[in-house]
Amino acid sequence: MAQYYEGIGRRKESTARVRLVAGSGKFTVNEKEATAFFSRYGDVESVLRPFGVVGQEAKKYDVTVLVNGGGVAGQVDAVRLGVARALQVLNADWTSALRKKGLLTRDARIKERKKPGLKKARKAPTYTKR
Repeated sequence: MAQYYEGIGRRKESTARVRLVAGSGKFTVNEKEATAFFSRYGDVESVLRPFGVVGQEAKKYDVTVLVNGGGVAGQVDAVRLGVARALQVLNADWTSALRKKGLLTRDARIKERKKPGLKKARKAPTYTKR
């Protein structure tokens, strides 16, 4: 087994385990091609952004991702954080560049809990006068 570098990213309810291996640029997410898995416009570019920040080509590495939970946006952000953390493990000198672009910061915003007497976290029932 070749040497790999792993990073775990989380966002909302999504968790992504990213592995980088020196290779030919194959990018698979849950056993699918990345472009097939992330079908929204700009998602693949967003996920590969950490490579550009550190001045590396994504074509030098095979990226394997296992992602589960949450929705599309949460999964994209989780994978991006995982890629950034894997690159940080690969070369610690890239930490400052990744940190400056905000790629190593976990977005802690999660769904707010529902409160009693309300329909959702903040939505109140409609007021009726009569």
